[in-house]
Amino acid sequence: MAYVTIPKDLSRIQSKVLFGLTKRQVICFGAAALVGVPLFFLAKASLGTTTAALCMILVMLPFFLFAMYEKNGQPLEVFLGHLIQNKFIRPKVRIYQTNNLYSALVRQSKLEQEVKRIARKGRKTGKA
Repeated sequence: MAYVTIPKDLSRIQSKVLFGLTKRQVICFGAAALVGVPLFFLAKASLGTTTAALCMILVMLPFFLFAMYEKNGQPLEVFLGHLIQNKFIRPKVRIYQTNNLYSALVRQSKLEQEVKRIARKGRKTGKA
């Protein structure tokens, strides 16, 4: 009898489209082939086969990384977006700031007392 393992976390299962690859992987590998293969044949005449192959690999590598890399369930572009925001966009030092309800109520009470005091002064002087 055949033995099939079933993963415990079914949310991590991705549907396979072609040759056991997901749709994302097929698109990224296709884009890598569309960019890398013509580059190899154009560069082979002037640079030589070995150098052209290395150039092709370097150009295709980002496509492969976008297809295969996943960390904590996030693809590479999401991970890089968070990394860029953390390192360059958001401030380095985050100021700890609280909104204390009790302090807000005390400030509001002081402001109301000041308004009442000003209103009493206005009545005593006859201005209204």
